[in-house]
Amino acid sequence: MSIWVRISDFVSAKATTALTGVVEAVRTVFAGDPATRRRVAFSIAMIALSAKMAKADGVVTESEVDAFREIFDIPADDARRVSNLYNLAKQDVAGYRVYAEQVAGLCGTGAPDCPLLIDVLDGLFHIAKADGVVHPNELEFLTDVATIFGISGVEFERVTARHVDRGQRDPWRILGLDRDATYADARRRYLQLVRENHPDQMMSRGLPEEFVKIANDRIAAINDAWELVEPELKAVAGEAGSRSA
Repeated sequence: MSIWVRISDFVSAKATTALTGVVEAVRTVFAGDPATRRRVAFSIAMIALSAKMAKADGVVTESEVDAFREIFDIPADDARRVSNLYNLAKQDVAGYRVYAEQVAGLCGTGAPDCPLLIDVLDGLFHIAKADGVVHPNELEFLTDVATIFGISGVEFERVTARHVDRGQRDPWRILGLDRDATYADARRRYLQLVRENHPDQMMSRGLPEEFVKIANDRIAAINDAWELVEPELKAVAGEAGSRSA
C-alpha cells in the first residue's frame, strides 16, 4: 500500500477540513508503529509546508507544482489523492508556523538538527528553486521554518549551499569543512556524509521511498563538492610534504 493511500485514508477517517488537525493526530494514531509514523509525518509535513511556501513569493507557479509532483514521485493512481491533500493544505486558514511547530514535535528526539526535519527542509528547497530562483520571501520562509525546527545556523547554511547559487556554490560549506582542514580529516568527513545521506540510510530514518529524489540529489551535491575540494586538499598536502622533506 502506497504512503498516499495510507494518508488519504487517514485524512478521510478524521473527516477534517484542516490539515493541521491531521498533523497533530499523527502523534497518537501511529504511536505503536514508529516506522509508519515517521513516513506519514514526513509526507504530511511536505504537503502542508510546500503548499504554504508555494505562495510565499506571491505566485504559485506551474513549475513549483511540477516540482512538488517530481519530488513526491506520485504514481498516476495516487495523483488525485495527493492533489486533494495539497489543496486541503492550501485552503487551511492556519499559518505555516502552526504546521512547522507541529511537525517539529513529531521528530521524536527533540534534539537540535533532527535528520528528519533536515530532510523536510531539503525537500522544501527543491520546490522553492523549481522556478529557477529562490525568492527572498521564500528564503525568509525557509529560514523561519528552520528556526522552528531547531536546525542550527551551520546546518541551515549547509542545506542552503546545496540549493542556492550565491555567485559560486561553496563546496566547503556543503561538506561542512573549514578551509584549513587536512586531507585526512576532510576525507573522513566526506565519507561520513556519504554514509549518513545514502538513500538507504535516509529511508531507514523515515524518508518514504516516494521521496528518493531528495536522497539522490543530496548525495550528488556531496559528491560534486568533494570533486571540487579534493584536488585543492591534495595540492596543499603535497606542498606541505615538499616543505618537510
